[in-house]
Amino acid sequence: MKSGTVAVIGRANAGKSTLVNVLVGEKVAIVSPKPQTTRDRILGIATRETYQIVFADTPGLYKRRNALTDIMMKTTAVTSRDVDVILFVHDGHAGLHEEDIALIKQYAALGVPMLIAYTKIDIMPKERIPADVRTLYEAGVSCDVYPVSARKGQNLARLEAGIVAALPEGDRLFPDDVVSDKSEKFMVAELMREKILLKYDEEIPHGVAVVVNRFERRENGTCAIDLDIVCEKANHKAILIGKQGAALKEVASFARADMEKFLGAKVFLTVYVKVREDWRDRARLIREFGYGEEER
Repeated sequence: MKSGTVAVIGRANAGKSTLVNVLVGEKVAIVSPKPQTTRDRILGIATRETYQIVFADTPGLYKRRNALTDIMMKTTAVTSRDVDVILFVHDGHAGLHEEDIALIKQYAALGVPMLIAYTKIDIMPKERIPADVRTLYEAGVSCDVYPVSARKGQNLARLEAGIVAALPEGDRLFPDDVVSDKSEKFMVAELMREKILLKYDEEIPHGVAVVVNRFERRENGTCAIDLDIVCEKANHKAILIGKQGAALKEVASFARADMEKFLGAKVFLTVYVKVREDWRDRARLIREFGYGEEER
């Protein structure tokens, strides 16, 4: 039996969460084309007959801009030092640049067995793949590179086999039926935030937190959920709500549909929008909203 933890590291929008979701076989992390989609370390557990892989999906790597991103980058750094394997996810479609190579070598130097998932090969010229792999090897990167497409399922079996080969022998870390360390309450908040990221443009989604005030499974099998969407500016609140509440109603409807699918129950959802000025730079509010902690 093989079992161990795998830190999934890479730049924002490299496809880390999509890859983890596909390998686990369940949605354990939200996905959007915007940076800061993943803010917490999220465990996704893939259990097979002869092995268990515990993926630690981490926030994307990018420049620090406020106290919240400081916490996110610390989460990624700490996670990468306390695992059995590092899976560095590189967006092949975005190209391979000197700063990418430097970042890959930085994590390879930690001394933890590392593999590279070279993603999004379904939307890029195929001839670029061997050239980029050769560039990595010539730059001194010696770990194995796996060109994959999570969306199309291309080469994922080989990647998973490579991960398993690098894992230590050991017993399962989680029961067979567990796919994530996060609670239903956490995922409900994340599903709401995912829909905000997908609907609204530019800065507004990055300045939003979602706080679940009530999560109740009723005896009749339905769920009652009350949550706050917290933004940083009054004009952001107006945009989130929209004319006569239309925008908020639409995004809440989309979120509720995904919540019902995830929870397997009818959801009665109540949503409020609140303003907390510059909360991403206020340590007390960051903690209050659940960031920098193991569980929300």
